[in-house]
Amino acid sequence: MPTHPCSAQVSRIRDLTYDVREISLHLVDPPQLDFKAGQFISFEVFNEGLKRPLVRPYSIASPPSQREITLVLNLIAGGPGSTYLFSLKAGDKTRFTGPAGSFYLREDVTRDLLFVATGTGIAPFRSMLLTLFERGVSRPVTLYWGLRSQRDLYYQEELEGLARAHQNFACVTTLSRPENGWAGERGRVTRLVEERVSSVKDLAVYLCGNNGMIKAVTEMVRKKGLCPIYREKFYDDAGEPND
Repeated sequence: MPTHPCSAQVSRIRDLTYDVREISLHLVDPPQLDFKAGQFISFEVFNEGLKRPLVRPYSIASPPSQREITLVLNLIAGGPGSTYLFSLKAGDKTRFTGPAGSFYLREDVTRDLLFVATGTGIAPFRSMLLTLFERGVSRPVTLYWGLRSQRDLYYQEELEGLARAHQNFACVTTLSRPENGWAGERGRVTRLVEERVSSVKDLAVYLCGNNGMIKAVTEMVRKKGLCPIYREKFYDDAGEPND
């Protein structure tokens, strides 16, 4: 799928947590973007002292059926990409290239699906989940999502609503550093994979988030057997692996 220069206008900004923002972009040219659920778009941003712009990719969090593009990202202090995107206001115009990326929802209808995310690695999975349920998927779909504490929680009501509407969908959010009062799962998301995934037969695994989680879960799954594993490492705004 070739990438193209695109122009858009910011239609909505929503703060999901103290440092996570959802940005909706109304497409201008082209009026609709043809992409696969899970892919990303890229922005060129300028950093002081550099002659050439830096390229920063961001996963699309909305399904291909929508005419608007939704991004979910966290603010990194001094990060040129997030600093630029957080500076945008409703009505502002912006440009990007895309879509791109080999991390996308496959068309294999014979396998159950396991999504494992940390932090804003939820973004491509939101696109995939909404796409799957639009299609009326009937096979089991499970999401394990690791965050730090209660102040990092978002999209919980949306995910719970999807679980109520689709009996084949289960989602579990676990907190690695919960504060008092948290009644949900505790610990790293890797623990859920280790304890709850007993067999990988007829399973496809999708991983998105920090490098440490991806390495650990990949090793765990491979010890349990052979199955497809699709991975997307998230990098911080300095271009380094986000461990």
